[in-house]
Amino acid sequence: MIRSELIQKISEENPHLFQRDVEKIVSTIFEEIVEAMARGDRVELRGFGAFSVKHRDSRTGRNPRTGESVEVEEKHVPFFKTGKLLRDRLNGG
Repeated sequence: MIRSELIQKISEENPHLFQRDVEKIVSTIFEEIVEAMARGDRVELRGFGAFSVKHRDSRTGRNPRTGESVEVEEKHVPFFKTGKLLRDRLNGG
C-alpha cells in the first residue's frame, strides 16, 4: 500500500472527513514520526510496532566488485520492530 492508497482508504471509511483533511492527518503523523526519530526518540504504536534509530560505527568494508578495502563512515539507520499483535496476525494467530 502506498501513501495515496492509505489516504483513499481512510477517506472512504470516513465519509464525514474531507480528503484534504485526511491527507493533512496522514502527513502530520508521518512527519511527527520522522521528527521524533531525527531527535533520536523511539516511536511506539501499540500492536503495530516500534520505530527507532540504531547507530552503526565506522568500519572497514570491502568493495564486492573489486575486493578492495574501503572505509565506511559511521551512520544512523532507521529500525522497525514489529509488535506482537502484528506478528501474530501475519503468522495466522
